[in-house]
Amino acid sequence: MTIFTPSSATEVLSTVQWAAAEESPFEILGHGSKRGIGRPLQTEHTLDLSKLSGVTLYEPAELVLSAKAGTPLAEIEKLLAENGQQLAFEPLDYGPLLGGERGKGTIGGVLAANLSGPRRLKAGAARDHILGIAAVSGRGEAFKSGGRVVKNVTGYDLSKLMANSWGTLAVLTDVTFKVLPAAETEVTLALRGLLDDHAAAAMALALGSSAEVSSAAHLPERVAARVAGGSLGSAAATLLRVEGFGPSVAYRIAALKDLLRNAGPLEEISGEISHSVWRDIRDCAPFVDGLAKPVWRVSMAPAQGHQMVLALRMHAAVDAFYDWQGGLIWLRMEHGDPEADLLRGLVRQHGGHATLVRAAPSHRAAVPVFEPQAPQLAALSARLKAEFDPKNILNPGRMAPGAGSATLGPATEGAAS
Repeated sequence: MTIFTPSSATEVLSTVQWAAAEESPFEILGHGSKRGIGRPLQTEHTLDLSKLSGVTLYEPAELVLSAKAGTPLAEIEKLLAENGQQLAFEPLDYGPLLGGERGKGTIGGVLAANLSGPRRLKAGAARDHILGIAAVSGRGEAFKSGGRVVKNVTGYDLSKLMANSWGTLAVLTDVTFKVLPAAETEVTLALRGLLDDHAAAAMALALGSSAEVSSAAHLPERVAARVAGGSLGSAAATLLRVEGFGPSVAYRIAALKDLLRNAGPLEEISGEISHSVWRDIRDCAPFVDGLAKPVWRVSMAPAQGHQMVLALRMHAAVDAFYDWQGGLIWLRMEHGDPEADLLRGLVRQHGGHATLVRAAPSHRAAVPVFEPQAPQLAALSARLKAEFDPKNILNPGRMAPGAGSATLGPATEGAAS
């Protein structure tokens, strides 16, 4: 195997041009934190972008940051924190869940996987904050899209098209994101001991209020003990995060307490414990166990999530917890079988889509990792792949057998990352 490690966009271009001429496929890597997601690749060459690193522009007053695609996300988040700013969409870190280290993801991978976290309810995902890109297509052609301000994004927005493409359409070399001020204060209100259906009702009530809840999650009994170093205890915890200026947060927390006074016991969580709770929910810490049990990421309407899980538990041993007001369900299959046909059948009944984010290579080779697309949408995605990468040299087969690229439509992470 040959590993290419370009350190500039020019070197990326020449490398991809060589691969296109030789029709020699690449596996594209940043630091490999998400390497275990998708179908296993069998390529002779690897394009390692870890040396394509560095922040190229940061203007805090303009709320804009540009960086080379291989720049570690941890480096960018540290720079932003020093200036009281953040990536508001709170990109999750898959590394620990997949047996790797925390903080190894890259800013290019954030867009390629369209990452987001618990603040998705309020802030959206990576695709909602991207301003511009520079990239090299599978044809060996360099192109740019967007710019450094929102008004530059006109016509076909290829920047957003790269979201959730998982490196199958182009090699990103530079990305520009909108950044936002970090909240001055964060307080989490926890309701204790609720069953899944009551938790769903409480979260819906809170999200429908004027309290401007930025995140809502439910950790069933025993799952709660696996976040923030066990500081929540083992009782079920339904969590509502409120952010902003101190007096505003205090007022809105008081309003939530009044609204939910009959729902169950209430606790306030603040400071570092609150930060740790939401970081661990974001990164699926309850299932970071050193095991190979399959883990699914399922997205559907919040009112349907707990019903789908109840139906699934009638047929399979499964552990679960909920983010996005119940619209994102993390599932761990306890007996080691992904149970893909069973799960996807239930997902279709309840409306949604599922991604297998952790499984043994044999399962990832045999089971559709990403939600299968409807025929018309699959045909459109295939045409898109053919336009950007006609010789199928970029991460071939990662998203589906053959050329398949699942970048379009609701049955993708792009719709509900």
